Amino acid sequence: MQLALQMVSGYGAEFSAWRMPGTDPAAYTSMDRYVEGAKLAEQGKFQMIFIADTPALTVDLGPHTPSFPMDPMLALMAIARETKHIGLVATLSTTFNYPYNIARQFKALDVISNGRVGWNAVTTSEPLAAANFGNQVANRKERYDMAHESIQVVQALWGSWESDAWTLDVEGGKFADMDKIQPINLKGRYYASRGPLPIPPSEQGQPVIFQAGGGNEGLELAGMYASGVYANPYDIESAREHRQALRQSAARFGRDPDDIKMYAGFMFSIGSTEEEGLERRRQLMSFNPEEIPSRVRYLGSMVGLPLSVNSLDIDQPLATDMLKNAYANPMDPRSHRALELLQKGLSIRDVLSHGVINYHPVVAGTPVQVAAFLEEWFLAGACDGFSVVPDIAYDGVADFVEKVVPILQERGLFHKDYEGKTLRENMGVPYQYGRLI
Repeated sequence: MQLALQMVSGYGAEFSAWRMPGTDPAAYTSMDRYVEGAKLAEQGKFQMIFIADTPALTVDLGPHTPSFPMDPMLALMAIARETKHIGLVATLSTTFNYPYNIARQFKALDVISNGRVGWNAVTTSEPLAAANFGNQVANRKERYDMAHESIQVVQALWGSWESDAWTLDVEGGKFADMDKIQPINLKGRYYASRGPLPIPPSEQGQPVIFQAGGGNEGLELAGMYASGVYANPYDIESAREHRQALRQSAARFGRDPDDIKMYAGFMFSIGSTEEEGLERRRQLMSFNPEEIPSRVRYLGSMVGLPLSVNSLDIDQPLATDMLKNAYANPMDPRSHRALELLQKGLSIRDVLSHGVINYHPVVAGTPVQVAAFLEEWFLAGACDGFSVVPDIAYDGVADFVEKVVPILQERGLFHKDYEGKTLRENMGVPYQYGRLI
């Protein structure tokens, strides 16, 4: 399997992690914290760092930390200078960025890092992000049409130098062969660019393209261009279906299905016992007691019960006569797990502490339990790897690297060293330079 460390805002997956003992409350503005996490992940032979991004403030900064770093590209730049092997992947919107800027930023970082960079191309549907650019959110079809144009222009710009154009002929006084550096002259409905870029190829040719959108439009975009896909399935069955659909999409566009890798999102809280792992999550939840009533109501909607902090003791299991009317909401894939834990006799608080309403599957428990979850999904063909998000960054990354990675390596599930020098080599995807389609 392959592993990506998802860096959020310097704190971890939970918005209240900044208040945990040992955490630097100012980690958001400290590039040292990002570098420390990246170095730990590199020590654990993670294939890549991944930074998601939405160009907007989408949370209440009263109790919560931001969802993303101040600027993902600057964070990766800091990491690039302090690491040697680990891949560097960031999200940049195809809707709110000119292709030339995307191409220039990512290719420059790819050259600087000796071929370790990837671009997660997303269409961005957040109204607050659109407002920051003086726009409204375009409809889905238009956003994906824009994405196709953006990626095609970016790839053409990346390939605007022939592979041997950079001559560095000191004696002849020829820095580069201009006959091999040509404009691209592409013009579509939404984007156009003359080119070329002022940047030669990197050691992997050009950055790896990733994608994170869903639906038929997302499958098509991934099948045409992406070598990696970040996905948010909550159970093995839906994960396996999504991975198979991605592979079929790649094949429809004449590509080898093995050249597209799916990374399932995964959160964890590690303790020496399951109780210790759960206690970490209980403590995180306790920092924001005002949010507990809404979480309890949401859990009730998942299992078809009118749960409320006003009528129930959330530190006790549900009464048998109430539980007999519970059912798993067919519209929410997380509901089966929630119902299972309630039926086991766990309290409402502990069911919530197990992360049943989080946007990724959560394992709160021992390193062996965490490794077992990853093994089950991987061997079931549910994914090619995982985008892992620690609950609390300051010690969660180290715990995973020191306690979970060795188990995966001993079981023959995870490599013991990097296969090559570039992100493409370490992902097992082919060299590419210029437009794929």
